[in-house]
Amino acid sequence: MRKALIVGIDHYSNISGLHGCVNDAYSVKSVLDRNSDGSINFGVKLLTGTGPSDCVSRSDLKESIRDLFAGDTTDTALFYFAGHGHLETTGGYLLASDCKTGDDGVPLSEVLILANSSKAKNKIIVLDSCHSGIAGANAIAPQSAEISDGITILTASTAEQYATEENGAGVFTTLFVDALNGSAANLVGEVTPGSIYAHIDQSLGPWEQRPVFKTNVKGFVSLRKVQPPLALNDLQRIAEFFPTPGFEFALDPSFEPESTSPIAENMQKFAILQRFNRVNLVVPVDAPHMYHAAMGSKACRLTVLGEHYRKLVQHGRI
Repeated sequence: MRKALIVGIDHYSNISGLHGCVNDAYSVKSVLDRNSDGSINFGVKLLTGTGPSDCVSRSDLKESIRDLFAGDTTDTALFYFAGHGHLETTGGYLLASDCKTGDDGVPLSEVLILANSSKAKNKIIVLDSCHSGIAGANAIAPQSAEISDGITILTASTAEQYATEENGAGVFTTLFVDALNGSAANLVGEVTPGSIYAHIDQSLGPWEQRPVFKTNVKGFVSLRKVQPPLALNDLQRIAEFFPTPGFEFALDPSFEPESTSPIAENMQKFAILQRFNRVNLVVPVDAPHMYHAAMGSKACRLTVLGEHYRKLVQHGRI
């Protein structure tokens, strides 16, 4: 069982409101609900604070977090929060709609206690709030993290930074949703917390807010499945075409449909090799393009990435 608690709070009764957090929450819910093929992904509970008649109280927020991490049958529990964050010497806080002073919010230390004690195999905490990078830090030694096995924390900014918005949406969440939609997918269509962080990290410059990634896992869980750039049965043939490391697959004009002597079986193989080339698994040898390699009776070989996937297929991991 996979469940997610998605929280977005724009309305605050006693402090300045925000503008894009509710929209961000709906965007995250929409992408996590189902995989790209329409199959069910996460069972999502959505909490939004849009106005005086639609608030998220501190008690509601804390109880929902408690419920998320409770139970014995959960495989993956994901908590996403977009709203105000607050930082004091005592630690960080997530602010609900009824907070007044900041330190009356839900302490991040309590969120981590609930996650650390959860029996869920995977616990994912995603925070798009100011100062959220403090999450998981040791109160006595802030440079150290205290997270148990199976926990991953991904935050919009460091403990000292603010989380920014552009065009009515959080910069971090926009990239987070983009990653889940496929920008961070591997060649079998899986999007993991690690690949999401890499996508966000590469998309933000050194002078912008910096995302923070903390994890204590033995293996990354897939948060969403998307349409892969290669059909699985095509990808699995990589070990057939390249049986050993450094192997060069010989080509000739019979592989190229525009040649004077094409062979159907070779053209089918060449079509797969060209798809490999488009996703940087294969490169031509001594030729600028795959077409020239075939017409010039050259060869093609695996890239470093291609060798990685060849090994995965050879060892039965794909």
